Amino acid sequence: MKKILELLKPFNKTLSVSLTLKALGTMTDLFLPFLIAYMIDDVIPVTSPGDRWPLYQVGIYMLIIAFVGWMMNIFANRTAERIAASAIRNLRHELFEKIESLSSKQVDQFTRPSLISRMTTDTYNLYNATAGIQRLGVRAPVLLIGGIIMSFLVDPILTLVMVATLPFIGILVYTVSKRGIPLYKEIQIRTDKLIRTVREFITGARVIKALSMSDHEKNRFDGFNKSTVEGELKAHYTMAKINPTMNGIVNIGLVLVLVFGAFRIDQGYVQKGDITAFVTYFTLILNAMMSITRIFVMLSRAQASGSRIDEVLHIKQDIIDGNDTIERNEAYPHIAFHHVSFSYNKQKANIEDISFELYKGQTLGILGSTGSGKTTLINLIMRFYESDSGIISYYGKDIKDLKVKELRKSVGLVLQQDLIFSESIYNNIQFNRSKIDQMDVEMATNIAQAGFIYEREDTFNNQMATRGMNLSGGQKQRILIARAIAGKPDLLILDDASSALDYQTDMKMRKALNETLKDTTKIIIAQRISSLKDADLILVLDNGRIVAKGTHEQLLESSDLYQLLSKHQMGGAQA
Repeated sequence: MKKILELLKPFNKTLSVSLTLKALGTMTDLFLPFLIAYMIDDVIPVTSPGDRWPLYQVGIYMLIIAFVGWMMNIFANRTAERIAASAIRNLRHELFEKIESLSSKQVDQFTRPSLISRMTTDTYNLYNATAGIQRLGVRAPVLLIGGIIMSFLVDPILTLVMVATLPFIGILVYTVSKRGIPLYKEIQIRTDKLIRTVREFITGARVIKALSMSDHEKNRFDGFNKSTVEGELKAHYTMAKINPTMNGIVNIGLVLVLVFGAFRIDQGYVQKGDITAFVTYFTLILNAMMSITRIFVMLSRAQASGSRIDEVLHIKQDIIDGNDTIERNEAYPHIAFHHVSFSYNKQKANIEDISFELYKGQTLGILGSTGSGKTTLINLIMRFYESDSGIISYYGKDIKDLKVKELRKSVGLVLQQDLIFSESIYNNIQFNRSKIDQMDVEMATNIAQAGFIYEREDTFNNQMATRGMNLSGGQKQRILIARAIAGKPDLLILDDASSALDYQTDMKMRKALNETLKDTTKIIIAQRISSLKDADLILVLDNGRIVAKGTHEQLLESSDLYQLLSKHQMGGAQA
């Protein structure tokens, strides 16, 4: 409930008008049974066959009251939906911004499927509750309290019989709802697993089909699907106990009211019209209790979803933004590591005691086997993760003291598994950066050796399929490299970005990079020595440690591992 009140707070004025109209519209329902009783007991007995105007007059009043109530309810319900939609839109925006600001470590903690589920399923549950609480949250209490008051005016004794059933209903709703909230939270956890399975299947569809593992994946999905359904059924079965039990309690109360009512009619305390009105009020109260039950069910789901969303919104950011701007003092190394160590799981070090210096315009090559820590270095430079010890400096300043946004803006990055968006080639390269124009895009395209773009229909306006499925691996990499280069970054990082390129294209691209962006500092991670041999400094990593560093020529003389790799890849070439 607290989360819903937070969502509704910005709409206080509109909400006040809507709730007032909803309350007034609901009150009109309370006057109709009173008029019915008046018609039966006072109007019909004295209405003559020749003059039925008094009867018509009461009927007209009833129609007017019903119409006014109907119009008020329609306006209030529409406003409620509009407020709920606006509130959840704001929530999704806030949640998206927060997810965008999470560090990679925090994303790993929540998991991507869970974040998707919180953004979609959980916000939808809150939408239902936010809209429902505005409609039923006003109507149900007004009908319940108003129905009891109007019943009391008709006959206090019968009202006491009816009110005696309410404590039993309250205990029932509280007990069942207390059990239902944890079950709804469990449903969302199971939904996370289901989304993860679907996401993995869609992403790896080609691999699954190529290895004929479709049946295995279907069975795996079926298991998670059944688990989710079982969780939903368990929660629904628990909450489903409320309505039948409550109906039973209320119907027993109604029978007692009719029995006592019959005695009181016989004794002359009440009239037939009063009993008709009383039964109508009792029905309204029953409907109000049903609505309150629905509210509890919606709130149970919303409370579970709200707590999951708050976990994301209120998590403390572990990447603290610095206050300093970048000062390009070339007397200091552009990028330098000073005894840096880091571990993802805080148990075994992924990189340990890494130290090197790279000055502006120089090129660093990083070579190593899978899992040696190459990409981890890039993650630390970009502050996707924070180092456990040591200092990473940028023009002499600790990167933790720099503004994160400014640091990342100065870097052009191509990751191993980067993303092509389902937009035009131009938009993929320009990437909504206002400082990049058509000339920059064409410059970057030429450096990246992406001439194939000019051969495609509509050239730069050619539309890309999702994840670039209408491109070859080499074409994807060249567009991604062009995207990184287009911003003319101070630091260009290519993380195994040329693995799908042939040797000749790779060589042309490196030559164009060195000629056109000679003042740009470059970090190149590659498996091929031919891509790194012209670098000013090459690091050879193994198990997270630097086992050798130097130029290509120096490593050929000093590193057995580098000599072995050179022999296998280049036939032992010395230059």
